[in-house]
Amino acid sequence: MDPNRLVGKNILITGAARGMGAANAEAFAAQGANVCLGDLDEDEAGKLATKINASAGGRAIAVKVDVTKREDNKSAVAATVDAFGSINVGVFNAGMNKPRFFMDIDEENWDMIMNVNTKAMWLGMQETARQMIAQGPMEGQPYKLINVGSIASRKPLVDVTVYCTSKYGCLALTHCGAIGLAEHGITVNGYAPGVVVTPLWEQLDKDLVEIGFKDREGQAYDDIVRDALQIKRVSYPKDIIGTASFLASGDSDYMTGQMIHIDGGWCIQ
Repeated sequence: MDPNRLVGKNILITGAARGMGAANAEAFAAQGANVCLGDLDEDEAGKLATKINASAGGRAIAVKVDVTKREDNKSAVAATVDAFGSINVGVFNAGMNKPRFFMDIDEENWDMIMNVNTKAMWLGMQETARQMIAQGPMEGQPYKLINVGSIASRKPLVDVTVYCTSKYGCLALTHCGAIGLAEHGITVNGYAPGVVVTPLWEQLDKDLVEIGFKDREGQAYDDIVRDALQIKRVSYPKDIIGTASFLASGDSDYMTGQMIHIDGGWCIQ
């Protein structure tokens, strides 16, 4: 990993206390970036920031963020600027899932998932872009917004209808944001994982048994690996950080409106 690839990048990451967000934060800092770790669990984010600051590379701070609230998103952006002088990359990683079959979806399930996965991404993008615009253009390079989508951005899945809807929304925000923010020197891209072993997926595995879609814990992993993945294993956060680092770096400066799949070949099945 190039320790200088992200030098000069001041990056806000939401959902940064664990899973993919935490892995990205550590990887970005190891490449020289300064990272603001936004999460509802401020204690866990703070522990990660302490770990990062004890290592070589960039600096880290932690802030408590309820991503569904505009003021919290605005505060996280302000904290990034206060700590590092500016913000030039935003990574909107916070997400959640709670499976239901189509006829079992209720308003509570719909609102909870859509608020965290889609509304929060829109709020984070908008508040981060507002600050970037106020800072003025960066000479020779764009600002970057990076959205975390999902295989569910393109694959309808019967057991997680609302999650699919929310992640199709992430794809739309990526496309529309790329068009709407281009005049301000801001690119918008994203990446779409498949099965990543994180706390979110571990809970989902249990929930799929609870609603009767799977007979035992671990069956979802086994079935997807057997039936859907060309690379015959599930993924881990370490499988994501290369693509995320690419999107945060100058290597992706001529890209916008793209959602890169890191799904082991699931989307072509």
